[in-house]
Amino acid sequence: MRTSPNRLVAIIFGAVYILVGLLGFTVTAGVDFIATEGGLLLGIFEVNPLHNIAHLLIGAALLIGGLSGVRAAKSVNITVGAAYLLLGIVGFFIQDSAANVLALNTADHFLHLASALVLLGVGLGTDRAVDNRRHAVA
Repeated sequence: MRTSPNRLVAIIFGAVYILVGLLGFTVTAGVDFIATEGGLLLGIFEVNPLHNIAHLLIGAALLIGGLSGVRAAKSVNITVGAAYLLLGIVGFFIQDSAANVLALNTADHFLHLASALVLLGVGLGTDRAVDNRRHAVA
């Protein structure tokens, strides 16, 4: 079986985001669920319990997509990548407002943008034969 870049990236990113979500709870004791300021994960990334749960859900979606097959991995990489691109951009504008329910900081924004670039790059740029075969059969 040929290795798919989409499956590989989805599985790796999924596992990392699940780990980040779990580790986030170690620094958010006493932080309100949707606090605009949270604990610092790795001393730089700000998180609150809602942000941790978002990481767990995104990680699970990526991991399930990666384990399900090329088409699922490609779809989840593009979807999560697009969401992270939007969050990375919007985050700069909501950082110091009550709308910052994920306790985002500048380091988070850049990490979300970097994740978006990788996920979208792999999702849109690789495994093109999957789409061609689907259209040829349909």
